[in-house]
Amino acid sequence: MDRIAIHGGKPLNGRFQVSGAKNAALPLMCAALLTEETLVLHNLPGLEDIKTLSQLLAQHGVIQKDLPDQAEAEGARTVSLATPRLHSATAPYDLVRKMRASVLVLGPLLSRFGQARVSLPGGCAIGARPVDLHLKGLRQMGAEISLEEGYIVAASKGRLKGADITFPVVSVGATENLMCAATLARGTTRLLNAAQEPEVTDLANCLTAMGARISGIGTANLVIEGVEALHGASHRIIPDRIEAASVAMACAATRGRICLAGADPAHMGAVIDTLESAGVRFEAQPDGLHVSCAHLAGADAMTEPYPGFPTDIQAQMMALMTTAEGASMITESIFENRFMHVPELRRMGAAITLHGRSAMIRGGNPLKGAPVMATDLRASMSLIIAGLVAEGETVISRIYHLDRGYARLVEKLAACGADIRRLKD
Repeated sequence: MDRIAIHGGKPLNGRFQVSGAKNAALPLMCAALLTEETLVLHNLPGLEDIKTLSQLLAQHGVIQKDLPDQAEAEGARTVSLATPRLHSATAPYDLVRKMRASVLVLGPLLSRFGQARVSLPGGCAIGARPVDLHLKGLRQMGAEISLEEGYIVAASKGRLKGADITFPVVSVGATENLMCAATLARGTTRLLNAAQEPEVTDLANCLTAMGARISGIGTANLVIEGVEALHGASHRIIPDRIEAASVAMACAATRGRICLAGADPAHMGAVIDTLESAGVRFEAQPDGLHVSCAHLAGADAMTEPYPGFPTDIQAQMMALMTTAEGASMITESIFENRFMHVPELRRMGAAITLHGRSAMIRGGNPLKGAPVMATDLRASMSLIIAGLVAEGETVISRIYHLDRGYARLVEKLAACGADIRRLKD
């Protein structure tokens, strides 16, 4: 397997092009199953998760073509997707096990074609993320669902029916799956306590452009009036707020100065507020979001659903706080097993003490380069940040996690002055 080698100590300076949001692109691609017409997506990032979902959609019958687009940023793609007919209603284990978001084909398949057979999902091992809220909601809409040999087997006699569905906890995936399913259902569906993430809003805006009738977009209460059919549309994927926040933290950790081209600060409110309290400076300019840091103080953070501090930034925040003056407390309230990066940061000299779902970080201990192992997608980025500031060489293995969510990261960081390279197996 490939590895990444970093020689730390060099501040990041320059321009970093933020990619399209992975967590928006995946449900948007699945939305192509809802219509026989063509959906064109701009700003699609070049990621392993995108490739995996593309393979899955192809075996369902989605016809995909790259389109020339001179306006796209380097590394981004414009792709057309069309599903004139269904080839297979099965999402097989070999593909779904690689990526949890594959379960997002369930709602569209069931709503348009009345059937779906989807393997139980895989993805990062960061704690229990059951799909029971997806299944409960679809049952309320009239679907018959069973679990057979590791597969979700769903069927609908005729069109799904609108229902009032209240989520007991906020779930991004369940909100997206049920919103897609509701677009073609008979009657009105109300999703209460729905996720408010920008990626959910992006999906709702795209579905609306395809002819869906959705109100309450951007709020916790979504109302979807089912329509007979959706049509094609053209949609630009929002920038990746997690990538932008990750690189902002890498910049702050190295005490650098960087321009995040394409970033949308409106999607990064909780992260910007927390980092500004620690001494990081942000300035929105016409060419992008400018980030700089000369001195960093400890700051506390607790992960929460949007608009709170994102769980997908917790590991990166922890790596950053090892470089701060004073102590910091980070509490993980969403996933119960998302501190697997802590032993690896400790190998590099980080002073981190765990207390249940909270981590106390004592900054100021110089990090030392070491061989470390990525345990999940966001943990891999935390090790990149630590490696950028550590004395000596850090070699990170199992970087296939990184390739799932960060497009061309090594090249883009190197262009900003990082001494970083990929070691081919």
